[in-house]
Amino acid sequence: MSRAPSRRRGPAVVAAAVLAVAAVPPPALADHTAPPARVTLMGSLQSELGCATDWDEACTATDLAPVAGSSTAFEGVFEVPAGSYAHKVRLDGSWEQAYGLGDDDAPLVLEAPAALRVRYDHATHAVTVAPAQAQPGLVRADRDLARSSLREDLTRERFYFVMADRFENGSPANDDGGYGGDRLVSGLDPTAKGFYHGGDLKGIIDRLDYIEGLGTTAIWLTPSFKNRPVQGAGENTSAGYHGYWITDFTQIDPHLGTNAELEQLVDQAHARGMKVFFDIITNHTADVIQYAEGTQAYVPKGTEPYRDAAGNPFDDREVAGSADFPALDAATSFPYTPVFAQPGDATVKVPAWLNDPALYHNRGNAAFDGGESDLYGDFSGLDDLFTERPEVVAGMKDVYRTWVDFGIDGFRIDTVKHVGTEFWQDFAPAIEEHAAAGGNDDFFSFGEVYDADPAKLSRYTTEAGLQATLDFGFQARAQAFGTGRSATGLRDLFAQDDLYTDADSNAYSLPTFLGNHDMGRIGRFLAEGGAGGEELLARDRMVHALMYLTRGQPVVYYGDEQGFTGDGGDQDARQDMFGSRVASYNDDDLIGTDATTEASNFDDQHPMYRWIAELSALRERHPALADGAQVHRYASDGPGVYAFSRIDDRDDVEHLVAVNNAEQAQEVTLDTASDRAKFKGLWPAGTADVRATASGEVTVTVPPLSAVVWRAGSPIKRSTAAPVPTFTTGATVGGRAEVGVDVPGDGLNQVTVAARPVGTTAWTVLGTDDNAPYRVFHDVSGLPQGSLLEYRAVVKDHSGNLAAAGTSATVGPAPAVVAPPTDGGGPVVQPGAVSVPGSLNSEIGCPGDWQPDCEQAQMALDPETQRWSLTVDLPAGTYEFKVAVARSWAENYGAGGVRDGANIALVAPGGPVTFTYDHATHRVEAATG
Repeated sequence: MSRAPSRRRGPAVVAAAVLAVAAVPPPALADHTAPPARVTLMGSLQSELGCATDWDEACTATDLAPVAGSSTAFEGVFEVPAGSYAHKVRLDGSWEQAYGLGDDDAPLVLEAPAALRVRYDHATHAVTVAPAQAQPGLVRADRDLARSSLREDLTRERFYFVMADRFENGSPANDDGGYGGDRLVSGLDPTAKGFYHGGDLKGIIDRLDYIEGLGTTAIWLTPSFKNRPVQGAGENTSAGYHGYWITDFTQIDPHLGTNAELEQLVDQAHARGMKVFFDIITNHTADVIQYAEGTQAYVPKGTEPYRDAAGNPFDDREVAGSADFPALDAATSFPYTPVFAQPGDATVKVPAWLNDPALYHNRGNAAFDGGESDLYGDFSGLDDLFTERPEVVAGMKDVYRTWVDFGIDGFRIDTVKHVGTEFWQDFAPAIEEHAAAGGNDDFFSFGEVYDADPAKLSRYTTEAGLQATLDFGFQARAQAFGTGRSATGLRDLFAQDDLYTDADSNAYSLPTFLGNHDMGRIGRFLAEGGAGGEELLARDRMVHALMYLTRGQPVVYYGDEQGFTGDGGDQDARQDMFGSRVASYNDDDLIGTDATTEASNFDDQHPMYRWIAELSALRERHPALADGAQVHRYASDGPGVYAFSRIDDRDDVEHLVAVNNAEQAQEVTLDTASDRAKFKGLWPAGTADVRATASGEVTVTVPPLSAVVWRAGSPIKRSTAAPVPTFTTGATVGGRAEVGVDVPGDGLNQVTVAARPVGTTAWTVLGTDDNAPYRVFHDVSGLPQGSLLEYRAVVKDHSGNLAAAGTSATVGPAPAVVAPPTDGGGPVVQPGAVSVPGSLNSEIGCPGDWQPDCEQAQMALDPETQRWSLTVDLPAGTYEFKVAVARSWAENYGAGGVRDGANIALVAPGGPVTFTYDHATHRVEAATG
């Protein structure tokens, strides 16, 4: 039973507080009344607390008592059984003054019985519910929770990504794949960039010395299975040289060689200490199925649902991967009727189960717009597998278990975001477990999720269960940095690494790259930024240094070590390493050489080849540069220096790295964790030594378009006690909730965060973070609102000392804005004015909405925090807003801190809202309560 809502609106802190701490706390409400004589906890839990009934207006057993020393606070402690409840706090027996979730009842969900402290503050009308007993400081059980940041998956590989058809022709006998001389049958035409050129596995075997000499530890092959040789019509005709049009998942494409030659390649690579990775596909096969209706426009499920064999509509998401998935009829279950253009097409796929047209989505082409069709639509006409069907899941696991048994060391998985999460949650661990059962505990899979947003990429390593994803976020920021953009882009990227942190993975495993066979080459991107000649070579070297010295596992796209550039992406970025006959390749202006692709390009004296080999050797000699903790130190607000430390917790020796993308030398002062230590100039040769001050600062000069590495001459000084952490998490967690922990000082710490439902005893580790800001992201979207949780943080410092802290929070709405905090940077010039224009302006006294020059919308700068803030009282409702600089729209920031970005949504429960803005990061927040 729910009583009448209050007509007075108060801030429901328990349900609407944003996780980040507001720069300025909200003031007391201007309209608050005198302190009440009686405060009563009302709700559906009263009968459990000694009252005759629920919502019992006469019961005094749930009255809250005044808190000693406070004129506004009231609280009570209650033993509450497990269950789901609704509650409010009522003042002086009047429903005119009752506070819950805004005007509504506040939910409370307990998984187990618990003693709870209910507190009401009349100054803010905030109601909070928390465990009656605060968590203690460090206890013996915390030693079991204290973890080290994960390095269990591969973190030290150096990949060479090679397209076999374009690398080296080791056997001309297989050039036409045994299909004969007709280019439209065999797909062979070395003069056409969209056809087979003759490269093969034998060619890779013949060039293993070259690949190894680059410092490669893992060779990643484009898909190598048997493909449909030619697809398309007219000017859209092209060949399957790239490997993404598979018809037979059990044998190597005859254009590339044989299964025996693959075995030879794997054996010889392993003998040299190099791994071999396969590029695999589970989303689609070759384009074999046609639609009888003669059209390919996507048909949404809302327009035409799937139907079982009996004609009943059903939602495949509800039965995805389960034995409850119904039988289907290819003739009646789909919006399109699948047919075969040629009789032979009906049996062309291997294994044979792939020939069943009911195992495909049959909905038309994907729109690539982020909607439903991206999961269910055909990828440019390719047959899209019904990966929700358990037969497809089982079949794909069987296919790829076979290749694991072949000795392959890992998979790069294509088109991951076009397959549902449920598939990956089954497929990924099954493959990993099969490899481990066969003796390969290091088997490693990483997915291609073509998106530069870490919030989206990380979903596939946390929720979907993949070990890693290709780091498209790094590629975007590294490209921008390489062309002279602000160093803060890199700072902001790495600050979001915590999104990847969970109990079994983190960002240190992410393969990083600068360009690829789809988007194009880094050389072209840098040239399009305006660089040429020696400057282009310098920038190419600089971004490769950045990739090799930052966290993650660097991937070199074949040919980049020879200065390849290209005219664009896709076919224009797939040049031949052996002598090419493609005119549009041969007119490319290569970086660092006068050579062209018309001649063979395996020059181990090319400046980029030598540079990458040197970086590989540096990374090999100093493992901290591969997977040591990466700690942010400095980022110029514009072209200039990005600096960071790399520290291996096995020896606690700090490596300091600074990369300068400006065309002038830069002098910067950097913090370190190594007080008074001498930092030896480690790389490149001739780098001067520097010494840290008593406070750990060093002043260094970084040459233009270059990278420099220093190494401390001694480990970080041992500590006698770990710093005591405090939680920065607010009273409410929602959605993919940021659980933040503040750790005093600048030391090297590893912070493990765990969670449990209030009333239970077993902690679940959420993850371990090894650099500030310390935090994990806890996905509570599947928990009922009102669920009460406890969090525990255990700090392990570099000397092994421990400290701990705890807090609690209630599951509520997701925060209005999810934006990663960053940890300072270079000099920031604050603007003269910052405002909050939006649909809320008329509610705060402006003449109209969306007015950046309105006086009431102007923020104030806190001189200590250097953050802007504005607190206003808003009626309950849904609003949109942005932040504008200098009272105009010329410079404005929206969702995600993006300039000219999307409007930011805000759901206000009624009461004070505090807006904050950090001009260093363009981070925007709105905290209610």
